[in-house]
Amino acid sequence: MPIYHHLGEIPEKRHTVFRKPDGELYAEELVSTHGFSSVYSLVYHCYPPTLVKAIRDPYDVSPKIAREKHLKHTSLKGFQVKPKADYLESRVPVLVNQDLHISLAAPMESMKDYFYKNSQADEVIFIHEGSGKLLTGYGEIPFKYGDYLVIPRGVIYQLEFDSSDNRLFIVESFEPIKTPKRYRNEFGQLMEHAPFCERDIKRPSNLKTYDEKGEYEIKIKKQGLIYPYLYATHPFDFIGWDGYHYPWAFSIHDFMPITGKLHQPPPVHQTFETNSFVLCSFCPRLYDYHPDSIPAPYNHSNVDSDEVLYYVDGDFMSRKSVERGQITLHPGGIPHGPHPGTVEKSIGQTKTEELAVMIDPFRPLMLTEQALELEDPDYYISWINA
Repeated sequence: MPIYHHLGEIPEKRHTVFRKPDGELYAEELVSTHGFSSVYSLVYHCYPPTLVKAIRDPYDVSPKIAREKHLKHTSLKGFQVKPKADYLESRVPVLVNQDLHISLAAPMESMKDYFYKNSQADEVIFIHEGSGKLLTGYGEIPFKYGDYLVIPRGVIYQLEFDSSDNRLFIVESFEPIKTPKRYRNEFGQLMEHAPFCERDIKRPSNLKTYDEKGEYEIKIKKQGLIYPYLYATHPFDFIGWDGYHYPWAFSIHDFMPITGKLHQPPPVHQTFETNSFVLCSFCPRLYDYHPDSIPAPYNHSNVDSDEVLYYVDGDFMSRKSVERGQITLHPGGIPHGPHPGTVEKSIGQTKTEELAVMIDPFRPLMLTEQALELEDPDYYISWINA
């Protein structure tokens, strides 16, 4: 976010003696970002976090690029991704560039036999269908439909699902995920005009210390490979921690839309940002209140960014035949806009119930081989055939 938070037991001063009841020292670990110059947390383990028994052969999970350069409006039928039992195997990358990877997933089973760590990307996991708990050494975060789980790089986690029916929209960002700077004051506090506040942020709770030895597999992702590490102690052996670097969650349903007398541009829906892309939440809201306002969005040319829209639920006034889980990609360089007839139809409407996630990357996105399997080949002519 970040907000200072702490759970469990910690010593009064950092880097000082902190002993277990039997007299042994707890193992202190500094988890820092940008070297020692950005947010960090201090973690206290039952055992040193360096006790590695074995490293098995890594395997490649790099996205396979099918269409590197393109200038065509594209639509993907996201719910055509078939469910798979395993969480990592269910992750299907569809749109990628040097700054982020966008994936879809439909995992059927909780992570029980291994733990996972993305060592070079922050992850935002949007829960489209399903519920459960995010389990980490920092504590637990319950999740349900509409939640964004924000998992900073380096956090070891498991997902525990309540059922086998789960649909996830996942963004891996190679730069830190932040809340929009214009909504924060000089001290980092979200200001009064921000569309959400600290009360909406779900932080870890219910810290459970796993003081256990054995064999624990942690699958660590870096540079497109997953390295299966076998550790001698449980990764959730935290006795306590404090700091600013930890997982958190925010519900799209807690986003308070900013409305106006005339049509508001997409930046008012911004939820997260990096130096390479922004993420916005389109939520149910009242329409513009000028007597001659046109609620439907105007035609728009993306000059220097692509536009990705992930349709979650509700009716979309600007398009016909929208499906849940559909992804549209409108590349920078050509205009896109509402379907014929939808502009006239929107006049006089007072509200919308649409729910969607939008991503605007500042560098072009590439389509993967898996994306082509989901593509609607006629989407680019949907304006003329509408």
